[in-house]
Amino acid sequence: MKKIKFFCFAVALLFLFANPSFAEHLERASSSCHLTTLDGEPTYDLQELKGKVVYMDFWASWCPPCIKSFPFLNQLEQDLKDEGLHVVGINLDEKVTDAQAFLAKNPVDFSIVADPSKQCAQVFELMAMPTSYLIDRNGNIRHVHQGFRSGESEELRALITQLLKE
Repeated sequence: MKKIKFFCFAVALLFLFANPSFAEHLERASSSCHLTTLDGEPTYDLQELKGKVVYMDFWASWCPPCIKSFPFLNQLEQDLKDEGLHVVGINLDEKVTDAQAFLAKNPVDFSIVADPSKQCAQVFELMAMPTSYLIDRNGNIRHVHQGFRSGESEELRALITQLLKE
C-alpha cells in the first residue's frame, strides 16, 4: 500500500512540475499573441519560428538589464544568424514611442516586435524583465533565463551553439 501511495504522489508531483513545451506555447500563443511591428503593423505568426533555433527576449526600454543585454543580442545575431539562430526581441513598453526612442539611440541587428496586448507575456508566464527563452528546432523550450548579467553571456552562447549543432 505504501508503494502505491508513493507512486501516486510521485506522479502527482510530475504533473505539478511539468512544463508545457514551446510547441504547446506556440499553439496557445498563435491565437492569443498579436505581435506587431513597432509601427503597429501585424508581423509574423509565432508558428513560423518552428524549425529554427530561437532566442526570444522580452524587454522594455525602462529596464536597465534589458538595455545591457542588447550588445550581446546584437553580437549573437551577427555571429550565429548564418548558422540558423533567430533572435527576436518582444517589446513590452506601454508606449511604443518609448521603444522607438530607445532603438533610435541603441540600434539593433535582430528582429523587434511589440506585444501591445501583453498576451504573449501572459502565455509565457513572464515573471521578470528581461526574460529570454532559448528554443530548439523542435519547438521545445530548452532554457529560460531571467535578468541579464554579462558574466553569463558565454554560458548562454555555449547553450545556443550546442542547440545549433543538434
